[in-house]
Amino acid sequence: MARAKALVDLGDTDLVERVSEAKEELFNLRFQFATGQLDNPARLRQVRRDIARLLTELRAREIAAAEAEPAPEAERIGSNR
Repeated sequence: MARAKALVDLGDTDLVERVSEAKEELFNLRFQFATGQLDNPARLRQVRRDIARLLTELRAREIAAAEAEPAPEAERIGSNR
């Protein structure tokens, strides 16, 4: 998985797709761990962290988009009081 700096270059749909793939991989790794077939248990931690990086980037974009939108008229009037 790429570092956070490389995730900035990806589109929103690519990030969502990667989250889905990583969650599926995590499910499979957990299943292998439970059945004793997992060769590299450190991979569980790595995939969890990759998911966290992806979700963090998606949330940062969501916040940036919300801040870029102008506030509705009712909110602007109420906040001046």
